[in-house]
Amino acid sequence: MSKMTVAEASEYFKVSKEAIHNRIRRGTLDCVIEHGTKYVTVGDVKKEPAQNSAGNDKYYSYIEQENTVLKAKISELEGETRSLREQREQMLIEDKEKIEQIYKERDIQLKSVLQVVASKFLTHQNMEAVIEEAVAADEEEPLDDVIDVVDEDDDFVSLKQFLKLKMYSKKKREKIKTRFEKYAFDDERIMVKQRKIYLKPNHFDYSDLIK
Repeated sequence: MSKMTVAEASEYFKVSKEAIHNRIRRGTLDCVIEHGTKYVTVGDVKKEPAQNSAGNDKYYSYIEQENTVLKAKISELEGETRSLREQREQMLIEDKEKIEQIYKERDIQLKSVLQVVASKFLTHQNMEAVIEEAVAADEEEPLDDVIDVVDEDDDFVSLKQFLKLKMYSKKKREKIKTRFEKYAFDDERIMVKQRKIYLKPNHFDYSDLIK
C-alpha cells in the first residue's frame, strides 16, 4: 500500500484535485492524515466505472457552482433588506419632524389667539371671528387715519381695530369709516385725537352707525 498526496493522486488518476476530494468524500478512495497532511492510500483504491466517476464529478461541480450562486443571491438580498430598513428608518425620522413642525405651528397660532382673547376690548366682540382672524393672520391694508389704542384710556379702541374685528369687507369698512368721520365731532360716543377716531365698544352701541 503506497501513499500519495492529493496532488500526486490527481496526477496518478489524471483527474483534478477537486475530483480526488470528491472521491474521498464518497468513499471510493481511502485517505489518512499524518502531521496535518492528507494522504491518499493508492493500494486501497476502489474502482468505479469511469463514466459514473465523470458524471459524479460533474454533479458535485454543479452543486458547488449552485452553492456559489445561492451565496451571492443571499448576500444581494441581505443588502436590499438592509437598504429597505434604512429607508424605513429615514421615513420615520422625516414623519416625526413633520409632526413636530405641525404642532410647533399650532402652538404659535394658539399663542396668537390667546393674546387676542386676553385684550380687554374683546369682551363684547364676536369671539369666533376673532379666533379665525388670529389663526389666519391675514394682512389687510392699513387705514390712514387710525391707530390702535389711546394711551390715556385702555377702553378706547381704534376705528380700524373695531372694524377689523367685525370682519367686514373692505368696501363696507370704507362706507362705515366715512359715516363715523361725518359724525365724529357731534357724537359723544366718538373721540377724536390728533385727527384719529376712537370708540368705546364696551360702553356704547354703534349699531346705528354700522348699517
